[in-house]
Amino acid sequence: MKLSQTGMGSIKLNNLDEMYPGQSILLQTGQLVQYGAGLFGYNTVPLLVRRNIEKIIVDTLNKYGCIEVLLPTLQPDTIWKNSGRYDHYVDDGTMLVTESNKGTFCLAPTGEEAMLEFAREKLKSYKNLPVTYYQIGEKFRNEIRTRGYLLRGKAFPMLDAYSFDINESSMEKSYENVRKAFLEIFEKIGLKVIPIVADNGAMGGKKSEEFMLISSQGEDKILYNEETGIGLNTEILEREDYKQYLKNEYNIEDISNFKEIRTMELGHIFQLGTRYSEMMNGKYINKEGKESLYYMGCYGIGVSRTVAALYEQSVVKDKNGAACGFVLPKEIAPYKLQIIVKQENEEKQKLAQNLYETLMKKDINVILDDRENVTIGAKIKDAKILGTPYIVVIGDKQEGEKIELENNLNGEKIETTIGNIETLL
Repeated sequence: MKLSQTGMGSIKLNNLDEMYPGQSILLQTGQLVQYGAGLFGYNTVPLLVRRNIEKIIVDTLNKYGCIEVLLPTLQPDTIWKNSGRYDHYVDDGTMLVTESNKGTFCLAPTGEEAMLEFAREKLKSYKNLPVTYYQIGEKFRNEIRTRGYLLRGKAFPMLDAYSFDINESSMEKSYENVRKAFLEIFEKIGLKVIPIVADNGAMGGKKSEEFMLISSQGEDKILYNEETGIGLNTEILEREDYKQYLKNEYNIEDISNFKEIRTMELGHIFQLGTRYSEMMNGKYINKEGKESLYYMGCYGIGVSRTVAALYEQSVVKDKNGAACGFVLPKEIAPYKLQIIVKQENEEKQKLAQNLYETLMKKDINVILDDRENVTIGAKIKDAKILGTPYIVVIGDKQEGEKIELENNLNGEKIETTIGNIETLL
């Protein structure tokens, strides 16, 4: 990508949001565009970050034997009325509804109903089970209190998965399978999450866990034991039977060593049991030739939340301690290197263009800062705005075929050549 084609000028950051400096930078630099409360458009770099995260999710879930599908986000109200959740979602204002001459339709806030409708005609026999379907798609919730930009919006991409099993023990195995996949997904992304004990709440079912990132920017408070790495949502303590529940489901008998910390929820998994299959008559034929209810699990990752969390975690600061940009993890950054060139020098331009073309031909995505009337110093300062892990400066100090690769995170420099640079990226 050539910066001259993006229309981006020299960047000056002003009055960043102290709570969410990363997303504030994205908005000020046009990488995110806000259309209204909780509604955002993505420019190319954060969009590619999002796609890289989605690819990790897809590749990992496929490895764990899950099956990708895609269901419509615009759905007839009938499937929601079949489950009994239509009035609840409409009355509390969460669901966005539209009337037409063909009936009433809903923008899906979640996917249990649609997935059960999808599975019903395909999973008719015990021979078809177990199976876990998943999708990554847009969800819509009329959040009254949007907060934290991408962290809580009205429209957001989400991974939602649903397992179908013949009995409770099989459901628990599917749950553990997806749980392991989720831990691997967040590890690959570079976010250290804690699976914590949670209350199923309105979702119903037997057991659930939230995947929490320890963060002062989070809106959740949990109790956490540093020695064991076990955490639990404080909502659990509101249950009358919380002591028995913790003992039976999680083998936790003493919470005196747990301390309160602030966290950001990125994922949630549930053992639903037969609740939804009972409501929507979701059945299969068992070995005895009789109808039996599906045992279901439900699993979700907020993709846009994860993008936001990654950007906030990747914020870097200048010598005065002020947020000045990002350095994204190499595994996630869509562009590995930013080439900074002194545009007034024709020889330097040719060298920079040669380096750019060489790496692009080898499928290494890089950015060429070919903007005119922008000083080398300003270009170096701007390099962190797009989150590239490395820079190469081709200016007055560069000599011959030698170039210097600089790590944007720690400032370390390695002397190399155009022919060898790809081995260092």
